Amino acid sequence: MIYSSSYVWAEYKFNNPYKFAMHQSIFGLVGFIMMIIISKIDYRLYYKHANLILLISGILLILVLIPGIGVIRNGSRSWFGIGSFGIQPSEIAKLSLIIFVSKYLANNDRNMADIVHYSFPILGIVFLFFFLILLEPDFGSGAIIVLSLIVLIFTSNIKLSFFIKLGLLGILGIVGLIIAAPYRMARILAYLNPWSDPLGSGFQIIQSLYAIGPGGLFGLGLGNSIQKHFYLPEPQTDFIFAIISEELGFIGIIILATCYIVLFYNIIKISLATPNLFGKYLSLGIILEFILQTLLNLLVVVGLIPVTGVTLPFLSYGGSSLLICLAGMGIVLNISKDS
Repeated sequence: MIYSSSYVWAEYKFNNPYKFAMHQSIFGLVGFIMMIIISKIDYRLYYKHANLILLISGILLILVLIPGIGVIRNGSRSWFGIGSFGIQPSEIAKLSLIIFVSKYLANNDRNMADIVHYSFPILGIVFLFFFLILLEPDFGSGAIIVLSLIVLIFTSNIKLSFFIKLGLLGILGIVGLIIAAPYRMARILAYLNPWSDPLGSGFQIIQSLYAIGPGGLFGLGLGNSIQKHFYLPEPQTDFIFAIISEELGFIGIIILATCYIVLFYNIIKISLATPNLFGKYLSLGIILEFILQTLLNLLVVVGLIPVTGVTLPFLSYGGSSLLICLAGMGIVLNISKDS
């Protein structure tokens, strides 16, 4: 699907229709080997080194903000450039934060009802990383991290009333972030009525809907998308689902949704069956991140929420995203040996 959605743009920009497919294949091969290796590593090792992993992740998030070290792509200084490849430290931060929060919850599960001494410190660390990612700016990745970790913390022994207050505070915070950045307000307006600015802020979502609409039951056929011909910008990334819908139709969507549901269901089963509390939180955190990222991406593509710049796990073009997804799967595979 990455080749099918990208070859028109890749040939125009790089004179090589296989450019994106080749890059993703390399990351996929490396990621698969990495997944196998990680699946052999005892997950309890991450418990011992959770603090160091988080520290390294935080340093990378700071370094990427420094001009000359971090590379600007698509308006965000969120990459380390290695030739034509790029690595996003925000993707590494997702996994490192899940590991650290899982350790914290495993150690303090019975104490989380004490808001001041136990809940606030871990939330403070989560929002510190969110702030660093927001400076890039990468609101989509930051939102995924915060949402998945807050839901993970919610599964611990914490008071429901605290989450209600936190939710209200979060709404105020989101409103403040929208007001502070004009491009976010433009995305909100585009979401409410994309046809009010069809050649500007509403262009991407309109072209996405034009891709999804004609797909019908069986689609236009693999490789036959119209929207990838310079209508939908860089369709191999966040909006690859629109091309899948256009080329493979409703049947393709059902097959894809079934694959995701089977994957999510099995990881949740592993989490529930794991006797080790750290392993339980760790596998649950990984699957929560997958589920929320998938849902947010699909909701954006079909126009139900504003554009957030979130990739579709395992499918969108993006080496960092694919590597971290496969690394997470490697950890889950190792945890499954205990279940």
